[in-house]
Amino acid sequence: MSSERVVLVTGGNRGIGRAIAERFVQEGYRVAVTARSGEGPEGTLTVRADVTDAAAIDAAFTEVEQQLGPVEIVVANAGITKDTLLMRMSEDDFDSVIATNLGGAFRVVKRASKGMLKARFGRVILISSVVGLYGSAGQVNYASSKSALVGFARSLTRELGARGITANVVAPGFIETDMTAELPEETQAEYRKAIPAGRYGSAAEVAAAVTWLASDDSAYISGAVIPVDGGLGMGH
Repeated sequence: MSSERVVLVTGGNRGIGRAIAERFVQEGYRVAVTARSGEGPEGTLTVRADVTDAAAIDAAFTEVEQQLGPVEIVVANAGITKDTLLMRMSEDDFDSVIATNLGGAFRVVKRASKGMLKARFGRVILISSVVGLYGSAGQVNYASSKSALVGFARSLTRELGARGITANVVAPGFIETDMTAELPEETQAEYRKAIPAGRYGSAAEVAAAVTWLASDDSAYISGAVIPVDGGLGMGH
């Protein structure tokens, strides 16, 4: 039964990650989340981990394996931003965003792949962003880290596709989260104008796409980029 499967969501204590974890719980999966602080939603196992630390990731996986079983579905969601124009962007602004958003996905997926290869089943779902392919002024670091996930998923598909393992990317657009709520009202209105759907998305709508990619219905989909952006990034 697919819904008995074990899922790990990184950064599952708030925002989109939390909504993804909640949806998996609703559908009857066994769900663990990593968090640097705070707790995942009710019904999840929270493990402490910083995705920039391979040893911490290994320990987190070991804990999940002991309590729930081998991780069959991994959602690499943990991410940070350090927005500023290129001319002002420091080495650290660039390196830390890459280390978390891209390096974090690498560490988590590498550790998860061991169990997936053994089981000859796996779902790797990488949470990107519309700006990964659309671009965004002030986000050279963030957009680079998010577009890189596409090449990651497609290379992984070529490596592991014959072993019952899929790797896909979900690219959310503007989603109602604590982060977007802090934007000034006129900025929000301006963004909404650019979105064909005329509204921001909800974290639950992103979660619905993720759980679908994790399901048996999506077994023949791999290396895909699924936009959840109200039409903002069409063709990108």
